[in-house]
Amino acid sequence: MNFKKHNLSHSVLIDLYKNMLKPRLIEEKMLVLLRQGKISKWFSGIGQEAISVGVTMALNTDEYILPMHRNLGVFTTRNIPLKRLFAQWQGKASGFTKGRDRSFHFGTQAFKIVGMISHLGPQLGVADGIALASKLKKLNTVTAVFTGEGGTSEGDFHEALNVASVWQLPVLFCIENNGYGLSTPTNEQYNCEHLADRALGYDMESHIIDGNNIVEVFTMVSDLAKSVRENPRPILLEFKTFRIRGHEEASGTKYVPNELIEAWRAKDPIENFRNYLFEDTILNEDLELEIVEAISNDIEANLQLVFEEEEIKSTISDELSDVFKNAIYQECKPDINTKSIRFVDGVKEGLKQSMERHNDLIILGQDIAEYGGVFKITEGFVEQFGKDRVRNTPICESAIVETAMGLSIVGMKAIVEMQFADFVSSGFNPIVNYLAKSYYRWQQEANVVIRMPCGGDVGAGPFHSQTNEAWFTKTPGLKVVYPAFPYDAKGLLNTAINDPNPVLFFEHKALYRSIRQDVPTNYYTLSFGKASAIKIGDDITIISYGAGVHWALGTLEANPEISADLIDLRTLQPLDIEAIFTSVKKTGKAIILQEDSLFGGIASDISAIIMEHCFEFLDAPVKRVASLETPIPFAKPLEDQYLAKCRFEEALKTLLAY
Repeated sequence: MNFKKHNLSHSVLIDLYKNMLKPRLIEEKMLVLLRQGKISKWFSGIGQEAISVGVTMALNTDEYILPMHRNLGVFTTRNIPLKRLFAQWQGKASGFTKGRDRSFHFGTQAFKIVGMISHLGPQLGVADGIALASKLKKLNTVTAVFTGEGGTSEGDFHEALNVASVWQLPVLFCIENNGYGLSTPTNEQYNCEHLADRALGYDMESHIIDGNNIVEVFTMVSDLAKSVRENPRPILLEFKTFRIRGHEEASGTKYVPNELIEAWRAKDPIENFRNYLFEDTILNEDLELEIVEAISNDIEANLQLVFEEEEIKSTISDELSDVFKNAIYQECKPDINTKSIRFVDGVKEGLKQSMERHNDLIILGQDIAEYGGVFKITEGFVEQFGKDRVRNTPICESAIVETAMGLSIVGMKAIVEMQFADFVSSGFNPIVNYLAKSYYRWQQEANVVIRMPCGGDVGAGPFHSQTNEAWFTKTPGLKVVYPAFPYDAKGLLNTAINDPNPVLFFEHKALYRSIRQDVPTNYYTLSFGKASAIKIGDDITIISYGAGVHWALGTLEANPEISADLIDLRTLQPLDIEAIFTSVKKTGKAIILQEDSLFGGIASDISAIIMEHCFEFLDAPVKRVASLETPIPFAKPLEDQYLAKCRFEEALKTLLAY
């Protein structure tokens, strides 16, 4: 390796050496502890230290880095206290995740590090969001995000690069090409000569860097970062390196030819750099001994502190209270001035008034800018708020959800419009694995609202008619809102935008232009977890939400002799259990109507809760009414047969007669 082509001072060269040596010595100690059973797992970055250290030293301390599980050097170069790192790996309370996640699966705002999740792709799009915030705020900062060569095969990689290119975001996409994705060699993972070549498809600048040469890494990334700060744009960097040890220690390296390992051992970034420093008399034995002793003593002292720390303790209450960030309800009361508007107008007014109220609120979605969205909800928004805040996106639901998460990380708010709720499946992973779990894992809020135009009875077929709320009510960490009236749609949407937690906001397409109501003209909010009593009666409790509320209303209007409590849930997570129990204990009978197919829907959970807690008050079994166990058909006779509304009246009368 050629270390001589540089203009670096001796102090910088020594710092580069120290910063590489520190993670190496930590790793060697961790491998000993692993064999002793004192840590549970280890992903080794031995031989790759130059990349982590060089990139981190090239960035300013106020610039975000999104590392992977072989980037210990990022954490140590940012000077995270070793006690906290060691406690994190041992699941102790003084770590970063309260024992809830392991290894490098954490972030820390104090050190501007956003940790990975095991689904490797999402962090690439999160980097886009952080970089977008930098560009919007004119901060002139760079975001660096890491992935391995294996992760470049994931769709998130391509989506993130495409978004970054289209929006010219200041991101350094850093690929650590270490030869193997677990045991699969690169020739079985991609068919181009260099991964850097993929940048051509996105009209993106790229560079190939010797990932074992700390001077080359540091100087090149420093120059590129400076350039990106002055001229924001994404750059793809491929660092050529090698993984000397297994994917994780238990997997070993039997699948790697010995001669290949030995060839790369000769390219060890620390040993080669050390030899250079000695040859140029920048480093001597006394200084080296001093450096090694200082790092080793630091390691041992902090390990001892962590070993002495008691095992983590928690309570059920503590765990449950950390699923969501505490949302202080910001009550804004409706005034007496009202006008008759449609459901779609209620959504639009909520969005518009929230955009006026929150200057840091960004809307992301397909065709939402000049076109106004497929349902014209954001029509006119570009003229009022500009294209920076009302952003057309490529068709890449996953990356856009991740971008919204990145905006939240830097303290902004984001709304993502799924063109149809059905399309959320393309962004499912970051919603249920990133947004939903971030606060519980490392107390990072996900201030994101995902709007979900949903539902059938519009002749749109299997891919534009689903009501898929049950996908999300099952996932701790997500709030799910499902209004049935314009008044609720406006007030609940405002509350969702104020809430620092991720909210799935379902809007039934069949209600958009068919339901009208007198709605206050001012900005107001409605509390989550409070059901609405639509009708009051004595004979039976009807529980529903969304379009189902209107189906039930139609049935009761056609049968005025039926005296029923009709409960509109409005929010499914949180759920107003108290309202359900109070009504059921009064009437003694309960029927739950949902548009979704029966098995696994929220009606099943509500039924179970009623049976568990109100059994002695029941005069009949709890009845569930739902749509057929089929995809949603297109032709009207088939769709009418599919939907639950055609079976509700008969089921209601049968239960009343029980």
